Amino acid sequence: MSWIQIDDRDRTRYLTIDRPERRNAIPPGGWADLKEAFDAFEWSNQRVLVVAGSGEDFCSGADLDPERGFGSSGVVDGRDRMKVVAAAAIALHRLTKPTVAAVRGVAVGAGMNLALGCDVVLAAPSARFSEIFVRRGLTLDFGGSWLLPRIVGLQRAKELALTGRIVGAEEALSLGLVMEVVEDRELDGRVAELAADLAAGAPIAQMLSKQALDRSNELSFEEAVAWEGQSQAIAMSTSDAAEGVTSFLKKRAPDFSGR
Repeated sequence: MSWIQIDDRDRTRYLTIDRPERRNAIPPGGWADLKEAFDAFEWSNQRVLVVAGSGEDFCSGADLDPERGFGSSGVVDGRDRMKVVAAAAIALHRLTKPTVAAVRGVAVGAGMNLALGCDVVLAAPSARFSEIFVRRGLTLDFGGSWLLPRIVGLQRAKELALTGRIVGAEEALSLGLVMEVVEDRELDGRVAELAADLAAGAPIAQMLSKQALDRSNELSFEEAVAWEGQSQAIAMSTSDAAEGVTSFLKKRAPDFSGR
């Protein structure tokens, strides 16, 4: 995985797509590598994953150069290739630990959905997002059809998907595609600050909260409250819950162990 750089800093793992000469496009055989990297993070002791791109861009989606292997010999071949893409998207979605996307420059196609698949998106003013698939005669992938309407609403999702237009950083902020727009020189520091805050959280509580929020559109209110009750029963039985109460009473910062 020479095109993926992994760097552990304290309790945060940085995953950097390192193909700046291709605007950090994912190579045709790279989706399995991406899934492997997500799985490795899940089983690691690192508590937060930051996804970024090398150089001036985040990710321009799939590498569309036929000479590098893009394309298929038919529907069956294309379906088989897309199973690998889907596996990477599912691996990201199923991560039980917090994820942050740090976006500079282009985040288009699968690159946009890679960013949206993270729990929080921070962007520099240079960030540009597009569900560019339709402009290439393609349809949404890497979870875009599920992610986009949940973030921006169905009507706006259709507009973005059916036009493939470019969305700048400030509009992305107004639409809720990103949480913050941070000046380029400050982006790395803000990402590190947020990652540290997330890493200081209680891992089991974070896992249960992520699961509840990701399912919120699929459950009735009654089902959501029942889910909360089951999750809270699990959380209350952990050592971290005891630590949370103890640290509160002693007026000190908690030291969560994930147990």
